[in-house]
Amino acid sequence: MSKNLKIFLGFSYLLILFIFLYFIFSGIEISRLDDFTYYKEIQRDLNSFISNNIMINLIYFFIFAIIWVALLGFGSPILIISGILFGQILGTLISVISISVGALLLYIIGNFFFSDLVKSILEKKFEKYIKLFQKNEFYYFFIYRFIGGLGVPFGLQNLIPVLFSMKKINYFLSSFFGFIPGFFILNTIGAGLNTYIEKAENFSIIELILTPEIYLPILMFMILMILSLVLKKKFFNGSNL
Repeated sequence: MSKNLKIFLGFSYLLILFIFLYFIFSGIEISRLDDFTYYKEIQRDLNSFISNNIMINLIYFFIFAIIWVALLGFGSPILIISGILFGQILGTLISVISISVGALLLYIIGNFFFSDLVKSILEKKFEKYIKLFQKNEFYYFFIYRFIGGLGVPFGLQNLIPVLFSMKKINYFLSSFFGFIPGFFILNTIGAGLNTYIEKAENFSIIELILTPEIYLPILMFMILMILSLVLKKKFFNGSNL
């Protein structure tokens, strides 16, 4: 079962990734990748396409993000893309909802079909956290999401609650609220990139970094990382386990 599961997930993930990359890169003119005006044209066309079909594109993104996360996909690229496509606020909202749903779907699948397999792979590695989560699953899993999952890869983060059979409603709500700060920052960076490309005449890495729409969310991200380290030490150090 383990081998078949790995093959299925690997094939499905690569298929979704290939379709996504094909959709993105099939329309790209390779010869113009060093031309900043080309990126401005893409940005203008994307803005026009999204604004003319906002609800349909939100639905497409919602479905894609759920499937992507359910197949153990990375979270960060989705957040940058949602910020570029939908802006700071709407991008944050759609990404928080869709990724929370996708994570819940992965948890349900893992808990229902592959509980023994997940436990055999993860239980020893995360044994020290199980009792902590069992004390108050909503509270500690919210903190866990807020601080970025203790550096655990996003796909594995979503499966760890299988180890202590977390309630689905607690899983969804703690993920939803715990995701918001980090997701907002990454969506803000995506929206800032979109704004910079729209306004700049020529590309300059210095000007990009010094753009308020870029350096402010980077500062916010650094503050969040510092806060995450403090919370990690407070809630997930040896004295609490």
